[in-house]
Amino acid sequence: MAEPAIVYFADIEPGIILQWKAFELRPHPVPTLDPNGEYLTGIWQEHVYPLAEKMGFTMKLPSVQPRTRLAHAAAKWAADHGKFNAFNHALFRAFFQDDHDIGKLEVLMQIAEKIGLNSNDLESGSQMDFYVQKVLHDEKMALQANVRAVPAYVSNNKVLATGVQNLLQLQQLIPLG
Repeated sequence: MAEPAIVYFADIEPGIILQWKAFELRPHPVPTLDPNGEYLTGIWQEHVYPLAEKMGFTMKLPSVQPRTRLAHAAAKWAADHGKFNAFNHALFRAFFQDDHDIGKLEVLMQIAEKIGLNSNDLESGSQMDFYVQKVLHDEKMALQANVRAVPAYVSNNKVLATGVQNLLQLQQLIPLG
């Protein structure tokens, strides 16, 4: 029997449901990028900052490039408590605006508390192990679909697009019928 899908947000268009799945760009032992290195600073100057400004977001290049497995697991935990969107918004704010290391459990617990969840539940080893296994399952599915960048839009185990897409682009990606 297939595991029931968790719908994190829906109603983009009647008949279209988007699901968030976990994907670590640089899982251990792949080295993380130098936040002060030429690659990241160049990408942010050329692409991230202009897009953020166009969309009305304030963002800054984080001073640390954390491992994100625990953050993905915590987001799945928050989803099971009906707070996925709130958790992700707070997580992104913590990372891209407040420069917190979202690879640390203490930071994730603070985010959980901030959105009204009991962080002691998140801290439970058995809880984290359970959700880390869900993250690893998502990553296995992503690798099978040949996902190499985020965000990625996948349907029927095929990458349709990567990168930020507006509503019209998403509507054109997904055949209705």
